[in-house]
Amino acid sequence: DIVRGRDIFLGNREEKLQREKLDRNLKEMFGNIYREMKDKEGAETRYKDTENYYELREDWWDANRATIWEAITCSTDTGNAYFRATCGNDPKGPYMATNKCQCERKGRIKQGTREVNIVPTYFDYVPQFLR
Repeated sequence: DIVRGRDIFLGNREEKLQREKLDRNLKEMFGNIYREMKDKEGAETRYKDTENYYELREDWWDANRATIWEAITCSTDTGNAYFRATCGNDPKGPYMATNKCQCERKGRIKQGTREVNIVPTYFDYVPQFLR
């Protein structure tokens, strides 16, 4: 949400100041990306918001979502229990999604074969206040 410019959590005054600083830095970074690519065909037409770079941020997020998810979940094997039990068809026996927050099952479709559960992108579309 922060990268995409959609963070709605304000927090306390100190957190708000830190978020504003982070947002300024993100705008500067995406401004640099925009300047590097604006001469490429179609870039100026696609990215009209040159103040906040929301379209560019969204495209960057879409392109890098899987890598970011992998970075966030890289320590799940060391006891990180951010996610609740999610695997299995047996409602009485919960299974933990411990392999980078994914379920290990035989016959599971592998990454790159249009598997929709490789990266749980549904978090992107759940309103922030409900997460």
